[in-house]
Amino acid sequence: MVSSLRKHYERITAAQAAADAGDEVMHGDAYHLMQAQLWEDYRRLKSVQSVERKIEIKREILPNYSEYVAGVLEAGRGAEDEVLMRIMLWRIDVGDITGALPIARYAMQHQLDPGEQFQRSTPAILAEESADQALALTDDDDSLLEALIEINELIEGRDMHDQIRAKLHKAIGNGYRACGDMPDALTHYQRAFELNDRVGVKQDIDRIGKALKKQAEEAGQQDQAAQPDQPDPQPNNAQPG
Repeated sequence: MVSSLRKHYERITAAQAAADAGDEVMHGDAYHLMQAQLWEDYRRLKSVQSVERKIEIKREILPNYSEYVAGVLEAGRGAEDEVLMRIMLWRIDVGDITGALPIARYAMQHQLDPGEQFQRSTPAILAEESADQALALTDDDDSLLEALIEINELIEGRDMHDQIRAKLHKAIGNGYRACGDMPDALTHYQRAFELNDRVGVKQDIDRIGKALKKQAEEAGQQDQAAQPDQPDPQPNNAQPG
């Protein structure tokens, strides 16, 4: 059990290292200690074949980085940080997209590079990995919707493959559908289809489109039925003068 004093020390030293690094590559004792821990944990994960077990290990080790991350986000000025970016990805990997968002905001603000080991940009990683997590949820689960909406805002205007952005819009559409907001679900499904017509939303678009059309027709009929009957016009019996 890490003492509160140790946690405070880790946070303060991380903040100092981040402040000292400015917008250069992260350095300092606090960073190098975390970097060594990261590579030890990375080697441990590489030795495991089971994806399920890898997720369990990541959940187990992520708290060890919490104070470091908090310190960097508190005082950092945009230094490239291998540890920070890896922890963001691991948060997403375990389904904790909300926990990854503070790092994502910082990374996008300072345009941080995810590192040479990744073939995608930071915006693309955020969009695709988060969408993959959301698309694995059950049809009635909207728990990641707010996080996905923010990620979509964070990556607005950033370059990436259309297929990745389409996947994110599909995931957002699923979230809106799960909470019963069919108009917004349709909007995002249509955008996903525009970006990639093989993303797998055509049936959703057709089904929701028909349902919304039917609702509009029924609402129109109800409005018409609710209108009071107008009296017949009375004949004008006045004699001409």
